[in-house]
Amino acid sequence: MDSEDRIERIVDIYISAEAVREMKFKKDTEDFNTAKPQTPQHTGSDGVKIRSSRAAGVCLGLLCVLLLTAVIVLCVHIYTKSTNYTHERQQLLTKITNLSEERDQLLIRNENLTNERELLILQNGNLTKERNQLKSEKNELQKCVDGWKCHQSSLYFISSEKKNWTESRRYSRERAADLIIINNTEEQDFVKIISGSSEYFWIGLTDIEVEGRWKWVDGSTLTSGFWALGEPNGKQNEDCALNYSPGWADYPCDYMSKWICEKSILK
Repeated sequence: MDSEDRIERIVDIYISAEAVREMKFKKDTEDFNTAKPQTPQHTGSDGVKIRSSRAAGVCLGLLCVLLLTAVIVLCVHIYTKSTNYTHERQQLLTKITNLSEERDQLLIRNENLTNERELLILQNGNLTKERNQLKSEKNELQKCVDGWKCHQSSLYFISSEKKNWTESRRYSRERAADLIIINNTEEQDFVKIISGSSEYFWIGLTDIEVEGRWKWVDGSTLTSGFWALGEPNGKQNEDCALNYSPGWADYPCDYMSKWICEKSILK
């Protein structure tokens, strides 16, 4: 029920009450006139007083109604404002909560994007390295046409001239390679195929530092080898190794022989 309906009901109640009082007042007046007759002068004066009193009562009642109405309207207004403020406050709190959640989600999303960006940068770096490596491998593979032979991850060069062991190694190192290091049976068989059965070739093996302690040119110690029968024979000044059809043999390092260079494709 709104304020206008309340005011109308209050006015109706007040009018009904006034009608009842007026009827009672007429009845009391009639009873009084019947009981005590008055002269026409006295009756007119009393009627004026009664109407004045009635008008004053009506005015007072109307003022009371207006005052009550004003109080009711004010209370309704205050209650409505308070309800609106409470509702608006709740809406603001809800908006703040939603904004906080959105902010947290944005922070999480930003962190995820940052991690993804760093991962992409890392992957890009790895792809760049792989691309450069493939280019290097391609360039090295192209060298196979220029006298280098490819096998697995290495390139091999078979010389056509003869030098001593030191000069053979210098030639190899000047070409970003070194004398061959034979690591397994498969590589030994490959060397036999590309070098021929009757040729001697320097390999990157020597015991020039300590007699009997054979080392490869990369500094690693020989653990097992493919020595020919009776080799190494332990003769003095035979500190460098050659490869030929039966296997390896120790020879003087100043012996003139062909050689085999090796370098990794990945370099």
